[in-house]
Amino acid sequence: MSGAPDVDYTATSLRPDWDTLPPALHESLAVALGTEITAAAPPVASGFTGGFAAPVRLADGRRVFVKAADDSMHAYHAYQREAEVVPQLPSAIRVPQIISTAHAVAQGGAAASSPPRWFAVVSEWVEGRMPGRPWTGEDFELVTATCERIAEVMDPSPFDGLKLFLDELVEGESPLQVPEQIIAGDRPLPRGLQPWVRRILPELADLVQLAPEAFAGNAASHGDLRPDNLIIDADRTCWTVDWNWLALGPRWLDWVGLLPIAQHHGIDTAAAIRSSPLTADVPADHLDCYNAVVAAYMLRNADAPPPPGCTPALREHQRLYAWTFLDWLAARRGW
Repeated sequence: MSGAPDVDYTATSLRPDWDTLPPALHESLAVALGTEITAAAPPVASGFTGGFAAPVRLADGRRVFVKAADDSMHAYHAYQREAEVVPQLPSAIRVPQIISTAHAVAQGGAAASSPPRWFAVVSEWVEGRMPGRPWTGEDFELVTATCERIAEVMDPSPFDGLKLFLDELVEGESPLQVPEQIIAGDRPLPRGLQPWVRRILPELADLVQLAPEAFAGNAASHGDLRPDNLIIDADRTCWTVDWNWLALGPRWLDWVGLLPIAQHHGIDTAAAIRSSPLTADVPADHLDCYNAVVAAYMLRNADAPPPPGCTPALREHQRLYAWTFLDWLAARRGW
């Protein structure tokens, strides 16, 4: 590979059709909504999980968006977390509002002795497009303003009991150890990266160790803000979706995680960092540390098969992020 992989974020998932979902879930949703679902559009193809996600039409004429998963999928818990978080978000954050939720147990089939449990969350439907395909200056400014507005109302956090973003990130196998493991030969360097990556691993290893200091903060952050979690509607309002990784950290965290891909598409992120109130006074090493940790996280399993319920596109996404985050760091640190 001579460059970063090309990932089409509008075609990264393989989702079931509405007709394949268990009848018990159809019935539970009809009860929760107080009306039947009369038609469902093809599932959206963004994201990396196998959970159902599609706009549907109700018998009373409304159009809503339904996401559903069984308890064998990561999405099952993610959708429940989203249903908890969204109603508590400050009104200044534009997010599709939760309309209802539904639970069901799918009876019959080979696993009848232990039938899967299903959860569905229904939100308002927002017609719009994904930014960052590629990033334009106009869209980048709009998303930057959105991140600045979110930071204003989420710092300090309006939520009780949130974990620190760093604690969420290092649960299980910590990405903070990945560069040292590759240097020691305990972990292979993923294929298809820049030829200079092995040379800079010692500096990457030192940089990620700043994480406890760099990630300190009392702001509630989205925690997984990517272009496919953003919607720009016809009025150029920017909406955020998929609020299931909420955690505490610095107020700049979500926005800085968007910068490497934006720079990859030609945006002057150095000028943006100097001008944004989110980062104007933040130590450069703190910003570099965050994106170094993300790069290390993406290096961790880039060559492994995708986890159950996820598509191979997840690994291509991780390879793209590893490449562009390392490129961003190289431009800033002279690698």
